[in-house]
Amino acid sequence: MVSTAVRFEDEESGRMITDINVTPLVDITLVLLIIFMVTTTYIVNPTIKVELPKAASGTEQTRTTLALTLTKEGILYLNGERSDEAALIRAIATDLPKNPDLQAIIAADKVVPHGSVVHLIDLVKRAGVRKFAINVDTAVPSTAVLPLQPVPGRADPVAGPAP
Repeated sequence: MVSTAVRFEDEESGRMITDINVTPLVDITLVLLIIFMVTTTYIVNPTIKVELPKAASGTEQTRTTLALTLTKEGILYLNGERSDEAALIRAIATDLPKNPDLQAIIAADKVVPHGSVVHLIDLVKRAGVRKFAINVDTAVPSTAVLPLQPVPGRADPVAGPAP
């Protein structure tokens, strides 16, 4: 009786092939990796480039209805689109009745003057938004902690009154 089973043998020596060739598997894996790397660059959402200041106490913020960005050139963006103060007030007046818990997340480049950020916070609060947060980058090296400098002519809370 002749066996119909297929035998996997090496043609030269006649012994069974017991090794698995992983080269094609590695080739396919690397090709898939390259495809994923290339396509993920197209999936990323476009953002406005600002260099956020760093803070050790920063936390992740959930996506909000009102995202404000102030660039180092002083340009204001509202939810990713270029805007101005009048358009911001109109947007808040439109969104606030729909969402009384409207929250504003303010992101400003670290070189933006403090007064500009305070002005933006004041503008948002006067428009009726009661909840706001300042967006910061949470990666702070341990050596980045700087002592507060006393203001000339004011009392230092640690050392006492200025001479």
